[in-house]
Amino acid sequence: MPKFVRARPPLDDGEGRKIRRLAGARHAPADWSGRARIVALSWDGLAVPAIAAETGCHPNKVRRWLHRFNAAGLDGLGDRPGAGRKRRITEAQRSAIIALARSEPPGRLARDGAGELSAEREDGPAQWTLDTLARAARDAGIAVGRSQVRRILLAEKVRWRRTRSWAASTDPEFAPKGPASWSPAPPRRRAPR
Repeated sequence: MPKFVRARPPLDDGEGRKIRRLAGARHAPADWSGRARIVALSWDGLAVPAIAAETGCHPNKVRRWLHRFNAAGLDGLGDRPGAGRKRRITEAQRSAIIALARSEPPGRLARDGAGELSAEREDGPAQWTLDTLARAARDAGIAVGRSQVRRILLAEKVRWRRTRSWAASTDPEFAPKGPASWSPAPPRRRAPR
């Protein structure tokens, strides 16, 4: 036989008004509104199975929220802190990965003052890819995988790819392409009306 549970009566008129207003709110967070609706339906005299049928949730869920409301009041209807999986890497490590993606790769060729091409490290990557970023982060002591690096960079809107080098040249004899001299398809003539 299921246990008979009811929401305790409101402590004052303010709590009652807040619960009723939250239960009928259209622009409040849906989870808070649904939980307040459970409490309000209990105050209206409905039993747990009837509340579950009305709200479309399981009776155990209704009982859990009624118990939480009875114990903690309006604050008991919110999510408890610490819910969900904890982050595996710290914010400092995330920032280090983002800074790494924004830095010059150690193997990228650059011209020195004499015009000679040289790289900081000959064996380093010439451009950042997700694999090279993940490897560099692991070398720095951050335990992170390729997919997690991708998620971090996408969330921060950081580009790890470089624009293509063929779009510009440092060669003095380079001449960019001019406009097209002909159209691939002749213009379509419209019939007079």
